[in-house]
Amino acid sequence: MRLHRLDVTAFGPFGGTQSVDFDALSLAGLFLLHGPTGAGKTSVLDAVCYALYGSVPGARQGGQGMALRSDHAATGTRTSVRLELTVAGRRLEVTRQPPWERPKKRGSGTTLDKAQTWLREYDAQARTWKDLSRSHQEIGEEITQLLGMSREQFCQVVLLPQGDFARFLRADAEARGKLLGRLFDTHRFAEVEKRLAERRRAAESQVQGGDAALLADAHRMQQAAGDAMPLPDLAPGEPGLADAILGAAAIARSTAREQLTIAHCRLLAAESAQAGAERALTDVREVARLQRRFAEARERARLLQERADAHRDAQARMERGRKAEAVAPALELREAAEAEHRRAATAEARARAVLRGALGGGAAQGQGTDGALGIEPQPHGPLTESGAAGLAAAARRVAEELGGLESARRGERRLAELVAEREELDRQERADDEVRLEAQAWLAGWEETRAGLQTRIESAQDAANRADQLAVQREPARQRLAAARMRDQLAGDTDSAAQQASEAQDRALRAKAHWLDIREQRLNGIAAELAAQLKDDEPCAVCGAVDHPAPARKDAGHVDRAAEERALAAYQQAEERHTEAERRLGVAREALAAATAEAGDMPTSRLAEAAGELERRYAQARGDATALHSAHEELRRAEAEHEQRTTAHQQAEVRAAARVGHRERLDREMAALETELAQARGTADSVAARAAQLERRVALLTDAADTARAAEDTAQRLKDADARLADAAFRAGFDTPQAAAAALLDDAAHRDLQRRLDAWQSEEAAVRAVLAEADTAAAAEQPPADLTAAERTASTAAQRARDAASARDAAARRCTELDRLSARVATAVRQLAPLRTEYDRVARLAGLAAGTSADNERKMRLESYVLAARLEQVAAAATVRLQRMSSGRYTLVHSDDRTGRGRSGLGLHVVDAWTGRERDTATLSGGETFFASLALALGLADVVTDEAGGVRLDTLFIDEGFGSLDDQTLDEVLDVLDSLRERDRSVGIVSHVADLRRRIHAQLEVVKGRSGSVLRQRDGGGA
Repeated sequence: MRLHRLDVTAFGPFGGTQSVDFDALSLAGLFLLHGPTGAGKTSVLDAVCYALYGSVPGARQGGQGMALRSDHAATGTRTSVRLELTVAGRRLEVTRQPPWERPKKRGSGTTLDKAQTWLREYDAQARTWKDLSRSHQEIGEEITQLLGMSREQFCQVVLLPQGDFARFLRADAEARGKLLGRLFDTHRFAEVEKRLAERRRAAESQVQGGDAALLADAHRMQQAAGDAMPLPDLAPGEPGLADAILGAAAIARSTAREQLTIAHCRLLAAESAQAGAERALTDVREVARLQRRFAEARERARLLQERADAHRDAQARMERGRKAEAVAPALELREAAEAEHRRAATAEARARAVLRGALGGGAAQGQGTDGALGIEPQPHGPLTESGAAGLAAAARRVAEELGGLESARRGERRLAELVAEREELDRQERADDEVRLEAQAWLAGWEETRAGLQTRIESAQDAANRADQLAVQREPARQRLAAARMRDQLAGDTDSAAQQASEAQDRALRAKAHWLDIREQRLNGIAAELAAQLKDDEPCAVCGAVDHPAPARKDAGHVDRAAEERALAAYQQAEERHTEAERRLGVAREALAAATAEAGDMPTSRLAEAAGELERRYAQARGDATALHSAHEELRRAEAEHEQRTTAHQQAEVRAAARVGHRERLDREMAALETELAQARGTADSVAARAAQLERRVALLTDAADTARAAEDTAQRLKDADARLADAAFRAGFDTPQAAAAALLDDAAHRDLQRRLDAWQSEEAAVRAVLAEADTAAAAEQPPADLTAAERTASTAAQRARDAASARDAAARRCTELDRLSARVATAVRQLAPLRTEYDRVARLAGLAAGTSADNERKMRLESYVLAARLEQVAAAATVRLQRMSSGRYTLVHSDDRTGRGRSGLGLHVVDAWTGRERDTATLSGGETFFASLALALGLADVVTDEAGGVRLDTLFIDEGFGSLDDQTLDEVLDVLDSLRERDRSVGIVSHVADLRRRIHAQLEVVKGRSGSVLRQRDGGGA
């Protein structure tokens, strides 16, 4: 890596733009960066680090973002750092601008601009710069990959901080371990230690869990065996626990089987005794049942004898009922005739009462009874006492009078029609008057209405013209707004695509690293893979020998060809996805450029406001223009209404003149009809009322005549029914019809009486049958059966059988449970065997890696062991330069000794050739400490560079510490630094020591002032 040029603007103490030409400074090999304290020497190195990694060295990381900006910079000047360098044969230019809070272009206040980064590469053939990326993440990954170092490694290797290495010389093992761990990235070894410890704890937990499960099953077997099984006094994880449990389980199973045999024999004896007791109980129960049956039959026979008289009365009652059934039809006929006669007599009385009331009303008006009906008086008494014939004759006479009123009815209806027609003429006259008045009022304002409608039409026409003009402007505004929105969306999509492309690149790099690791593992184990193909008496493919005394064996972590091919396939797929992500990013950027070209630089919000205002004006114009059609229609309707109202006014005048003659004709006809109807009405209010009176009288007389005739007919039928009933009762053997009616049974009484007779006969037959049974009679002669004693004996035998069965079942379950638990314990012991083996192996590895195992003699952790190896390399590389600086006096050596309670293996001592003694580096003087730390820094730079892939470092910076050297030592140190130029390498010394300005001609001076610091450069020729 070689630096060519650095440009800084408004960065740190530099208020303006300052440039450094490293090519000119590097011609002399050594150049001095000097200046007073606080001028900004370190800021030059910060700018180099910021340009490469986007952040400053660790001790000054508080100065990020807005704090990087110079307080001396002008308000409108943006902070910027540009670095031109060559790395891995490629000439690159990196430009970074941190976030900037700038003044707003319009209005007051500030706005925040995001950080920006550019990466360009110089094309030597085309002699032009070409853009590579504008993504922070892509540029950071590209720089880190090319340099092969992280920011921390770069700051330790290229920007050599002497103070840090002086502290490193005096630090304890823990502090050295932290620094070396950061530089050499040994955290993976710490992760291995942690992983082994986790696996040891997991295996230990599994073993203890398995032993706990074995003990739990042993306790279950002890409970199943009735606490007759002794348990081993061992804890989970202790040796011999499984064998002890298996032995105790075998003894418990043997004891349980013996107990099962004894219980089975006892059960057989108890079951035999129970069967005998059950048979005896069955016989006693049968004798007791027959004795109860005989006693119950004797009791039922006694009860039948007591109810014999009632049974004979029921039989007599049933016989009389059968005789009365012959008189039943005559009884039903007589009852029907009597009911019909009562209904007819009631109807007749009601009709005569109504007629009597009507006739009484006529007498109250001063007329006689006959005159009220409009007939001649009767010579044989009042009309209401007449028979059916007299009432029918009176009804006919009143009907004849009613027929004579038909002509008067027609005249009365005609008079009503004339009155309605006269009222209709009056209504029409009033309606025409309203029409005339309304038409006159409307026509009076016609001219003003027409002028207003004409004005509305003209205004709507103007709005329609404006809408047409605005419609032409709408589509371009919409297209530009859509392009602006697409521009904003594509900006986000471009960032997302860049993020995805960066992530795809990360995955591709990790997949490649994984593939290379797998390939390296396979190459390391290729001997075992080739040995697997060897066959006896066949030559080896490598050495040709037919004897294979000790072929290599595959270890547990061997990687075969299939695993390598899978890793390669995964890397190729990740690379393809990375290529696809880059393609999508390019497409997104092209679309963003096209959208930006169409939308311009105007913000989307302003375009949206302009488009919204145009749409609002267009909508308003369209809304106003929509009134044009309605205004035309309203004018047309107004003209039609004008014509309609004019016609209606004229027609109303014509109709009013025609109604005068029509009204006179109606009045003459109405007068003639009034005279005629007055004679027909008589004293009634109207002809219809007189007709209604006569119609009611006809109805009353007709109803009275009909009901009188019906009453006479039903009386005759009742007399005939009485005669037939008396004859039927005499023939059936009854003295009177009432006796026959009393003997007659209804259906419910007949069924109940028949049911009692049948029940008597059934009970009598059943009792006789029981008393005739031989078994029942024989049982009755025996002594009473003792059922209680027999049941007690059977219950006792059954309980003993159940107890024996329970004991046998419990013994069987105990055997089954012990067999099941024993089998489970045996299976668990077999399954735990490989787990115990794995635990022993992992525990040994974890103890060895953690430094707690007896096999680890120095008690060194794995990470400390790796760091010790790196420190040994650094000490060897530093010794080469330290011997030259100290004229061969001092040598740095690595020590594995443990200091106090700290780490072992990270000790660093210095060997003094003058005394031949080895002492701690903390005992060196100030000057000795400087060149020892300088030698250590240069040695560390060489080791880290080799670790990073051998990237050539052509530019180095060494910061401070030269003031502690005498002249001779300073010359020796400068000779060592000057030797670094042998491979075209340049070294920059950062110091404010005045003697160095005389010794080193190429200088970069930092001059501070009230307006900020400035840089002054002088190359080796004095320019």
